[in-house]
Amino acid sequence: MTTHHPKTPLKMGIPIPNSKLGMWLFLGTEIMFFTAFIGTFIVLKMGSPGWPTDVHVTHISIMAGGINTFVLILSSYFVVVAHDAILGQKFAKAWQFMLWTLLLGFLFLGIKGYEYSGKFAHDILPGHIPESDKQAMDKVVRKFGEIVQSRLDTALADTKLTKREDQKSELDTKIAEWKSKADLTEKEKAKLAEYEPLQQMVNEYVNMKEHVRNNWSMSFPLVAFDQYRTMDESSDDWKKKYDDWKTANKVEFDNGNLKDLKEYLDQDGKIGPVTLHEVNAKVVQMHADPKLAPLVSSLQESHPILYGNLFASNYFLMTGFHAIHVIVGLLMFGLVLKKGSKLCLADAYFVENIGLYWHFVDLVWIFLFPLIYII
Repeated sequence: MTTHHPKTPLKMGIPIPNSKLGMWLFLGTEIMFFTAFIGTFIVLKMGSPGWPTDVHVTHISIMAGGINTFVLILSSYFVVVAHDAILGQKFAKAWQFMLWTLLLGFLFLGIKGYEYSGKFAHDILPGHIPESDKQAMDKVVRKFGEIVQSRLDTALADTKLTKREDQKSELDTKIAEWKSKADLTEKEKAKLAEYEPLQQMVNEYVNMKEHVRNNWSMSFPLVAFDQYRTMDESSDDWKKKYDDWKTANKVEFDNGNLKDLKEYLDQDGKIGPVTLHEVNAKVVQMHADPKLAPLVSSLQESHPILYGNLFASNYFLMTGFHAIHVIVGLLMFGLVLKKGSKLCLADAYFVENIGLYWHFVDLVWIFLFPLIYII
């Protein structure tokens, strides 16, 4: 006779709930996820001589990062207190500390948003950062052109002109027409007062754009460009055109704003190259002009940041994904808080798993803070 023994029920090797095991497995994959980011950042930084580390250049706030580190550590402590309170069946206290954790999470995101706003304000964004003097000058010209176009579109909206050249021509014509009139209406006076600074701004833009495009020093006057391009002192035709040009600009010569063409050239008969210092100085000069300052208030000086785009890409990638994880954690805290007075002992496992996740988020930030902000 065969005896059949009852089968022993299968048990998991680790004496923890399935939900907790699942959270640990999930966190294992998350560790690999952030390890790839951190490893890539270290490799790129170590392999890029001149990587930006000056916080005044990258506009990183060590103080804000340090405060955020304290905020997350404190919030992790509050999660532990909340979990302990649930196990002790002090549900009101648990709910209270979960609420404090949620608020600290929002504070973290608020400080991070403040940091991000500084990056956007200074255009420290991937693909936007010049890494050489030439790129920095081109950026100033491009931004200046966008401002000019926007101002022209607003001022000449009733004309329905869209091309910058046509708008400039219309602007010059209107100003010349009003200045030639003996009596102006109040409306025309107001328009003239609006259009003259705009005309000055457009002229400054054209001047800057042509100097940067031709790589000629800003000290060389724009009005002499054509004479330099066609310069041939042996040609009688050129000499006549040059004399006609001097006659046409007699006032500027008499005022000392224009000099003889040769006085602008070096020993080899060349014009010196435009420099970033000259372009930025022009921006500062326009900001100091009471008429132009309101029109170009959003135009900033530009400075190259070597490997700046790589830095910004890594910064936003790592801190951005970390912020997403913070938001996910806050949503989970919200689910617990939504229960209110219905919070019970059965929620202890859920709160414990959320706590594990939140500790991981905190730990990742503890690695990111010194890596990005301090080292």
